[in-house]
Amino acid sequence: MTEIITGLHMSPPECLVLLGATVIVGARWTAPAARPHVTIAAVTLFTLSAIVLSVVGLRWQMLPVLAGAAFALPFALSPLLRHRGGRPARRARWWLALPGTVACLGLIAMSPVAAWAFPVPVFPAPSGDFAVGTRVVQWTDPLRHETATSDPRDRRTVVVQLWYPAKRSPAGAQRAQYLGRTQSEARIVSDALARYTGLPGFLVDGVPRAHSHAVFDAPVADGGGRFPVVLFSPGLGGVRTQNTAWAEELASHGYAVVAFDHPYDSAAVVLADGRTINTRITPTGNDDEDDRRAVETTRIRAADLSFGLTQLGRLDRGEIPGPLTGRLDTGRVAVTGHSLGGAAALQAARQDRRFAAVIDLDGYPRDPGPTSYPQPVLGLTQAVTPETDPRYLPRLTKVLGLSTATSYRLTVPGAAHLTFMDAPLYLPPVPSMVGSLGRTESPRVVAATTRAFLDSTLRGEPGPLADVLSAYGDLGVHHP
Repeated sequence: MTEIITGLHMSPPECLVLLGATVIVGARWTAPAARPHVTIAAVTLFTLSAIVLSVVGLRWQMLPVLAGAAFALPFALSPLLRHRGGRPARRARWWLALPGTVACLGLIAMSPVAAWAFPVPVFPAPSGDFAVGTRVVQWTDPLRHETATSDPRDRRTVVVQLWYPAKRSPAGAQRAQYLGRTQSEARIVSDALARYTGLPGFLVDGVPRAHSHAVFDAPVADGGGRFPVVLFSPGLGGVRTQNTAWAEELASHGYAVVAFDHPYDSAAVVLADGRTINTRITPTGNDDEDDRRAVETTRIRAADLSFGLTQLGRLDRGEIPGPLTGRLDTGRVAVTGHSLGGAAALQAARQDRRFAAVIDLDGYPRDPGPTSYPQPVLGLTQAVTPETDPRYLPRLTKVLGLSTATSYRLTVPGAAHLTFMDAPLYLPPVPSMVGSLGRTESPRVVAATTRAFLDSTLRGEPGPLADVLSAYGDLGVHHP
């Protein structure tokens, strides 16, 4: 697929198909002398562009424009054929032609609207000094059984993706596929996410076509010293790439970001041997049972995060081969997560004091027996509405109060639950779904607030953190 034009949400061939179809429909209204030339040029442009689209990949959003052109084409060509056959070219009276013209233009107009509502996501360019590299690894914990299977020999395996500061790649270097290592993996994951959320898969067929700004296996940057580390756990049914825009932004500012796929929980996890593990998480309809399962899933994820930190230490020491040997500062590590991943981050920090800071992106705490812990926490939340779980804020406030460090809860005006991931980049901008901040502002606010917190807690940068955070919403400060 050729590059999508930012703002138009369409590629150059798609724009040309749209232009050709529009001119075909409008040719009937041009001056009689120019009409044959306009029609021939429009049909040629439309046909060649449609052929290109059929080769690079046709999106469902283009079907209305093809239908509008197909309906108008016989009426546009018939006067030319009559003229070539020696018969006088006739054209329908304007009041007969007008309804058909309006109907065809209405069909054609549906295509750019659909492309805007369900676009191929275009990721914001990272603002830091570093280029961004990425790589995917798979780790198996020999000390933990896989509780989701009955095989006693099965051990817990996680797939993680790392984003890190990298050297500048040559112009034209292939950027990383979104949602997977390959387009095939991206489509598997996209289809699984659509099934999990109940969306028809074709609606989001633009998502697996997207590429981010990172380059797979790019050489690590020479400068920057040892990189502070940020671990990330996605939401329930979410996948490791769901916060790619955020991860790339942090990596461009000198952080190493490590995001997890949690097998049997994430919508789909493609293993190194090609096997796909689909989620086994399904709602039971019983709130108490679903809560109990969420507590157990959170416990497993928290253990995944601690295991991942152990593996990163081995990677930094060279016990696991990799380009990041000697570059990861595992003494400065934050654990983060979205939704259920935020709950897992809070629980992992309470259980594992190697984590120095916590970020909870709109996650309800699930630890059944929370106790005090020393790490500072930043909790980002959506605006509270009558539909919000009434237990959420009291529970989060209680957990934040258990920290023996100064912690923060920032309610972001205009945010919804999906604001804190990549969803605003590819879902319709419906406020109840993705918030009202927009496709540009949503990732900027999440990145700016979390980076300010990380710079303060992991890098010790001076400055009034509360003043920075309060510029983005309603801030509550929880002093120890």
